[in-house]
Amino acid sequence: MEREYEELLTLTRTLCAKFGPSGWEDEVREYILQAAMPYADRIETDPMGNLMVFRKGRNLTEQPIMLCAHMDEVGVIVKSFTEDGMVKFGFVGGVDPRVVIGRRIQFRTEEGDTVEGIIGIKAVHLTTASERQHAPKTRDLYIDIGCTSKKQAEAKLSLGDCGTFAPEIVSFGDGMLKAKALDDRLGCAVLLLLMREQPAVDTWFCFHVQEEVGLRGAATTAFAIQPAFCLVVEGTTAADLADVPPHKQVCALRKGAVLPFMDRGTIYDAELFEMMRDVCEARGIAWQTKHMVAGGTDAGRIHKSVQGVRTVGVAAPLRYIHSPSSVAAESDIIAVYRAAKAFLEEIGGDQDV
Repeated sequence: MEREYEELLTLTRTLCAKFGPSGWEDEVREYILQAAMPYADRIETDPMGNLMVFRKGRNLTEQPIMLCAHMDEVGVIVKSFTEDGMVKFGFVGGVDPRVVIGRRIQFRTEEGDTVEGIIGIKAVHLTTASERQHAPKTRDLYIDIGCTSKKQAEAKLSLGDCGTFAPEIVSFGDGMLKAKALDDRLGCAVLLLLMREQPAVDTWFCFHVQEEVGLRGAATTAFAIQPAFCLVVEGTTAADLADVPPHKQVCALRKGAVLPFMDRGTIYDAELFEMMRDVCEARGIAWQTKHMVAGGTDAGRIHKSVQGVRTVGVAAPLRYIHSPSSVAAESDIIAVYRAAKAFLEEIGGDQDV
């Protein structure tokens, strides 16, 4: 494996381990800031918490281009405490309650302390036949932080404290990677690696906040930068499993970078989509598109910003997205990086490298 690909995967693993639910992206942003400083010509943060890194291009352009990925991940937030010391919570972002029972949670307090917990539910032998016929609701779940009273729990956590799934990052099988927050720390890793080389044209590398709760950070950076083009680098849902009909499998692992022409929030620029497809074909980069319209990305806000921004996307297919154990194929992450790099070179008029 080439050294840059090894660095890409190492960056991805490192970023996945960071704590960064929507609204609490500080740890991720600080890591990215330190990693970007040796290469940046200019760095800005905005009141939302977005991090914007500018690299001067070799050629003059009227408008810069923009590459983006989001720093935040799904998580949980403390809503109340029970009298016996359990934590009642809500999800930050879209999480299926079926996938979290028995999973480890790590809270981060305002003081910076880490509090461990386990997501639990009423024992099966105490449930009724009717309850066993339905998937659990969030209100049926609790987080056990090892306390025996409400007072003891309140001494450890406060209302509004946020947590994420515990970082348990594992390489397994034939080039597979399991981790929380692959959506979208893999995109952050791609941008960090790309900015090490001077781009052909002026380029902003933007790391967004609060994508998982409504694409909020993306709206402000697109308005501030007003780019000529934008490439959104993401992770996207894959349902390539045996019991899912082929037309609903969206995309598949090990088949390369996903180039979406449409999702629930965006119809991507047709010319840029075709350019991405053609450059991947010309350079032998494995690619695929979605078999059904599903999901959404920061493009949903970016393409509608100001007078409109021509937007294209590239994503890595992920199984079990928004869960403690998202799974990606390392070859797909590499394909996303290669496709994004090809996009920068094509937009800048560089020859095939």
